[in-house]
Amino acid sequence: MVFDIDLIKDIYQHYPQKIDLIRQKIGKPLTLTEKILYAHLAEGEELKAYKRGEDYVNFSPDRVAMQDATAQMALLQLMNSGRKRVAVPSTVHCDHLIQAYKNAHDDLIIAESNNHEVYQFLRDVSNKYGIGFWKPDAGIIHQVVLENYAFPGGMMIGTDSHTPNAGGLSMIAIGVGGADAVDVMAGMPWELKMPKIIGVKLIGKLSGWSSPKDVILKLAGILTVKGGTNSIIEYFGEGTESLSATGKATICNMGAEVGATTSIFPYSKKSADYLAMTGRQEVVDLADTLVDCFNPDKEILKQPENYYDQVIEINLSTLEPYVNGPFTPDLAYPISELASAVKEHDYPDNMEVGLIGSCTNSSYEDMMRAASVIDSANKLGLKVNAKLIINPGSEQVKYTSKRDGILSRFEQAGAAIMANACGPCIGQWRRDEVADEHKNSIVTSFNRNFAKRNDGSPNTYAFVCSPEIVVALSIAGKLSFNPLTDHLINVKGEKVKLPEPLGDELPKQGFAVDDAGYIGPIADGSAVEVRIDPHSDRLQQLLPFTPWDGKDIISQPLLIKATGKCTTDHISMAGKWLKFRGHLDNISNNMLIGAVNAFNQKTNCVLDAQTGDYVEVPALARKLKSQGIGSIVVAEENYGEGSSREHAAMEPRFLNVKAIVVKSFARIHETNLKKQGMLALTFVNKDDYDKIREDDQISITGLSNFAPGKNLTLTLHHRDGSKESFAVSHTYNQAQIEWFKAGSALNKLKEEVK
Repeated sequence: MVFDIDLIKDIYQHYPQKIDLIRQKIGKPLTLTEKILYAHLAEGEELKAYKRGEDYVNFSPDRVAMQDATAQMALLQLMNSGRKRVAVPSTVHCDHLIQAYKNAHDDLIIAESNNHEVYQFLRDVSNKYGIGFWKPDAGIIHQVVLENYAFPGGMMIGTDSHTPNAGGLSMIAIGVGGADAVDVMAGMPWELKMPKIIGVKLIGKLSGWSSPKDVILKLAGILTVKGGTNSIIEYFGEGTESLSATGKATICNMGAEVGATTSIFPYSKKSADYLAMTGRQEVVDLADTLVDCFNPDKEILKQPENYYDQVIEINLSTLEPYVNGPFTPDLAYPISELASAVKEHDYPDNMEVGLIGSCTNSSYEDMMRAASVIDSANKLGLKVNAKLIINPGSEQVKYTSKRDGILSRFEQAGAAIMANACGPCIGQWRRDEVADEHKNSIVTSFNRNFAKRNDGSPNTYAFVCSPEIVVALSIAGKLSFNPLTDHLINVKGEKVKLPEPLGDELPKQGFAVDDAGYIGPIADGSAVEVRIDPHSDRLQQLLPFTPWDGKDIISQPLLIKATGKCTTDHISMAGKWLKFRGHLDNISNNMLIGAVNAFNQKTNCVLDAQTGDYVEVPALARKLKSQGIGSIVVAEENYGEGSSREHAAMEPRFLNVKAIVVKSFARIHETNLKKQGMLALTFVNKDDYDKIREDDQISITGLSNFAPGKNLTLTLHHRDGSKESFAVSHTYNQAQIEWFKAGSALNKLKEEVK
């Protein structure tokens, strides 16, 4: 089945004329990013040169994708929107709620039993509103989107931060919160600050142990976890032409780890090959006539520094494999330096588990190259010394890999083949062997390695690399092993060296699958009844948040002053909490339990100023809420980094937190807070963070004159009777201020729909 073909034909019909008009109005050559963004301006939006990093712009994306964990809250909001059917093609993908434990067969049975209520809810809402449904084990959302929906020159949003994966097929694909998805599904314009554009020039060609994953691992070390914030990363140069479509998707996928709005590659022969191999020759025939539309203008390539806000060059020919971590994806080590780092920082050298999969690296090419390393080890008389876990990216990848003997090679090496789902990448991993909390290392082909993310243990040191390097380190059982230079001792006592990995980008016999796992919606869903059990602990009907009362925030207690990293994993953990993603009250019991209190360096332990006792964060927030009191959260840099989960914004709103005041925000999270009617503020002077005391009462004034570009005033009422006041800034535009006043963007949307 070729999805969206009529939509694609309609979009492509006038694409060249659109690009010509855009170029004329903008008055300069266009990057690929600009072509697609400006081609998707919302109806009525003025075509002009918008200021990057400053102007808010309304867009009309072509499609929406949602994974099952975030879809629950998105669809609960859609049910409150007043809409009868989605305005654009939309899909739900059941990939997050399957826990990896034994194997695909057993784990899937347990998941379908444990999550039956949620799956039925998602299926019913999909039928009612005309949404495509990908059932459990069909695959990981971003791999399924790449195989079925991504197309050059298109624009989509997805309720997952790794939606940019589709940039591997020249699509602008952006991760958002559920409220943003509701806007688009309801036919409303979708707002985004016009991003800056970082140009990454690729020269040379990959060889040996190096892989596309190493491009983004190196770039993460250059840009850091917030270096791409409010920017789109556009790759260009001759080096892009030799990368496979799935390799390019890997690079775009992990661009989320540097905070990028999205990432994108130009359309090339490799793109066409992948589209054709995945049954979309019809899309190729159309796209091949528009190659210039899906590449930057030639003038851009001649003088990139004149058109991109920043230019970085990476030579693929000299690129080493990288291993990034632990605890942050931007701590980048070329593999030649890893052994020294292990020794210097006392990382656990004994490598216990190697994990291959996730939305980042679970393609056919990834599987085949990793399996080739297993083959080499067998021929050399080497055994695998670490446990191996494999999560194929989709049923199509799994079926084809099984047919071609790839999976059997993993199994012969003792690997466990898990479901086509996210599994350990998002903490859906039952790992019994860490119950004793011993210090250990794991190596993954995933994208994130925050503390406790994969298995819940703070003593697990997680490192991210390519699937090939995962297997090599698993064979050695040592983190300090360098397959490019080091030898191993085989079963005969001989010194042997692993040869370079090999593998086909695409299956020689083509892809095959019996049941891809797609269920289309019924033609008329108006009679479908969506039932939510009022006694359920998994699903809860959403009640609208209350509008702003028109008053300043006066003398509210500090809830927590967080120090260090405060990602969405710290604010609203995944793992065992995923089951409550459709129940706002229940999941609010995890609010900020992973954040480190600056005053005692403990997690989930904050001062109740009324009693002098230290209590859990959600417990204090609930107590204050029951008394009609709000609270204030304070944190440091890049607050809300990581997943797009809007629960991290909805939980504070639900528990009556009045404002989040930080040194800086991650893009998606700042938008999520605004959408839920929260105040998201930043210190004008970052040193003011240090002035906040544990038992302060905090006031925020100036809200009666809340306006774009106008600072508010924060006043600290110290217990000794002294006061300090200073300015706090915000990035709200007028429309976002209206969300705040209405109580949420959804409240405002309902007013407009009516």
